[in-house]
Order: sequence, then C-alpha cells, then structure tokens
Amino acid sequence: MKYFKFFLILLLISSCKNETKQDLITTPTAQQQELKYAEGFVVTNAKNYKLLTIKSPWPKSEKVFKYVLISAEEAAKTTFLKDDYDGIIITPVQKIVATSTTHIPALELLEVEKTLIGFPGTDYVSSEKTRTRIDNESIRELGKNEGINTEVLLELRPDVVVAFGVDGTNKSMETVERAGIPVIYNGDWVEKSPLAKAEWIKFFGVLYNKEKEANSIFNQIENDYLEAKKIASKSTTQPTVLCGAMYKDVWYLPNGTSAEAQFLNDANANYLWSDTKETGSIALSFEAVFDKAQTTDLWLSPSYYSSYEALEKSNVHYKEFSAFKDKNIYTFSNTTGKTGGVTYYELGMARPDLVLKDMIKICHPELLQDYETTFFKPLLLTDTTD
Repeated sequence: MKYFKFFLILLLISSCKNETKQDLITTPTAQQQELKYAEGFVVTNAKNYKLLTIKSPWPKSEKVFKYVLISAEEAAKTTFLKDDYDGIIITPVQKIVATSTTHIPALELLEVEKTLIGFPGTDYVSSEKTRTRIDNESIRELGKNEGINTEVLLELRPDVVVAFGVDGTNKSMETVERAGIPVIYNGDWVEKSPLAKAEWIKFFGVLYNKEKEANSIFNQIENDYLEAKKIASKSTTQPTVLCGAMYKDVWYLPNGTSAEAQFLNDANANYLWSDTKETGSIALSFEAVFDKAQTTDLWLSPSYYSSYEALEKSNVHYKEFSAFKDKNIYTFSNTTGKTGGVTYYELGMARPDLVLKDMIKICHPELLQDYETTFFKPLLLTDTTD
C-alpha cells in the first residue's frame, strides 16, 4: 500500500476521456477563499474538491498553473482530464519536499513540519526544530537548488514538491513532473507587500486542510503588524535611511514600491529613494548614492558585510558616510542558525510584524523600549572570523 497515492494519481489522470468530468469553475457551489493582500494565488472551493491556481509564480510570468486538491476518498469517485490541470494532489499532504527556507516557517506555524522529508541546501536552514530533524536524518539533503538531486527526490516519493521559479525553466522539476510527482511553483517572493508575502501561509494551509489555522495565524500576524505601524506613526521625527552597498561597480538599493521600502515607510522612516518606481532594484553609481545619502541618520543592510572593518576594507570611502562615522549601521547578516543560515531569509517573509518592529526599534527606540530586535543587529566593529 506504500505507493497507493502515487498509483491513484496516475489512474486519475489517465482515465478514459468519455468519463464524467467535473469543471470547478462552472460548478454552481464554487467560491473563492478570501485573500486580503496576496495576488499570486487563488483557492476555489467546490463541492468535493478545491482548485489551487498559481497566477504569478515568477516575475512577468504569463503561465498560470492549476492544481486539483482532493481527498483520497473523493478522488476514487472523480475523474479529471490530465490536460486541464497541472497536478492532482491528495490532501492532506503526508510527505512534502520544499525548496526554499521561506517555506519552512509556514510548515512549523501550521505544526506540519514532520511532513517535510527533503530539502536542497539543508545548511541554510536556521530553525532549531527543523535542524533537529535534519540532524537525525528525517530530512534528506537534496543538493543545490539549481541542480536538485532528482535521484534521491524520486526515491523519497513525496506527495508534492513546492518549488520556486525565476523564469520558468527548471530541468530538475521537469524530471520530477515526468515521474508523476506534482510540482507547485510558490510565488510568495513575487508579492509586492510584506503582508501579501506572509499571507502565503494560506497556500500551505490548503495543502493540509488547515485553512482555519492558517487564517488565524495570518490574522494575528496582520494585527501585530498594523498595531506596530500605528505605534510608529506616533513619532514626530523621521530618520533618514540608506540601504544596501556596492556589488562590483554598482550600488543596489530597494525601489520605492518594494516590500523593503514599505517596511521603512510603515516604520515612519524617511527612505531617500521612496519615490522611485523602477522594476526590481535600483542600480546606481557610488557617487550618485554618496551625493544623496552622505548625511543619512541610519544605514540598513549593507550587503553581506558583517563589520565596519570589512565594510571599510571593501571600499575606504564608506567611512565618509555619517552613519558609518556615528556607528549607526544595522544588518541582519550576523543573525544566523548554528550552520550559518541567515534567519531573516527564512523567517522574515513569514513574520513581517517582527521585521517592522525591528525597524521601529532602530528608527524610534523610545517607542519600543522593552523590545529586543529579532533580525537586525548593530554592525560589528571588527570581523570575528579567523
């Protein structure tokens, strides 16, 4: 019986075309589940199954993916045509492979982390709970994301693989799909606002028939975020803020419509490039940034640099910024798990309320006097590495 679900799915999608087919979109009882912020996916409820539609799996995507989510009992009575859907998934999911650290907090918040059986790049995982399962070999290492070890993945036979795509080309995932394992492209990172990204916990909720729990968790995160924003609005001052650092000959900064810029706006800070509308990051020369931001009060996320020493070593002119002189630079790069995974890259998207509180604490420390930051810490004075 170990491969029952796998053979059941193959049977469903290869059934004769003259059998009765249900079309979820035209079912009179079908209705969409409520989403407040997220725009990249839709969940539609029908009488005996759900349709998960992924509309924005990667930037500028023109491809829309559709997945049927159905119980084993209902699947035995229902026929779906293969050409109409990109996957048929038996719910609740019992075994899952995730491919981004941003997926892990949702599994833990929903208390289904034990269903995770494979992950590429396990050293990047920071969560102590999931690290314990990695250490006791309950979660298999799948290699690198850009070249997943499909041999091991196929051996695991998960019910579903939650992947992410940059441009729609992923040969490893194509191999997985050909083996009959559904692949869902998660587009949480494409969303434009912090709360929209966090709302993708509802995407995981529907895979596990835990919609109520997902809604409750998100509502609490949303309430905490909006309450923090209200607190920040009470400040009568707005510190000026600079972000990023040079990469080769280019200084990359978040554009004014990005989630990063929205955090700063909601923290009641004055981000100097908040009025920009570019797609993606803003790419500027050092001189252009220096002319505008030399006297900024704060400097956040100076790339991967961990200390003032490392920052100055990479470019001696960094020390001419006021934030450098006044030691007002903060980074999340030094907040890591025991194997070096950066906590912000894992938990930050799922918990925008904590990110916002960090920024309020940095920008307006008098408003959150008893709060200790979760991700952002002062830049170290010197390198601590050997």
